[in-house]
Amino acid sequence: MGENVCEEIKLVDNILQAEDFVRLRIQAGFVEIPVEHARKALQNGLINVSAIYNGELVGMGRLVGDGAMYWYLQEIIILPQFQRKGIGTMIVNHLVDYARENSTTGKFTTIGGVSAKGKEPFYEKTGFEVISNGIIKMIEIK
Repeated sequence: MGENVCEEIKLVDNILQAEDFVRLRIQAGFVEIPVEHARKALQNGLINVSAIYNGELVGMGRLVGDGAMYWYLQEIIILPQFQRKGIGTMIVNHLVDYARENSTTGKFTTIGGVSAKGKEPFYEKTGFEVISNGIIKMIEIK
């Protein structure tokens, strides 16, 4: 795996399978969830994005919310061996762009989320403000 992994990463929307969602969570140290739970979560989300490297799923992110005023980042997960290579930033930026492009109800929208303990600096680097109960980013709609 070279230094410029991001150049070889392909982000693909809405292809994430429930089984892969569960597997990625486990491999990244998150709590295991039932496959049916994951399937329902994917069906009810607004968008999910998969990071693919050499045909392998190495990361994911989801955006949930009302699709108008409030958007929430969920499960920004990168396999440990692929972390700190810019893939998480690619995913977050992709989801923020999606929210910006699909917010047509006013002059601004809010993107929030909950940061895993210790990951707050990552979200600050991507433009989020760390607040007492999570992260938040206000974006202007043009």
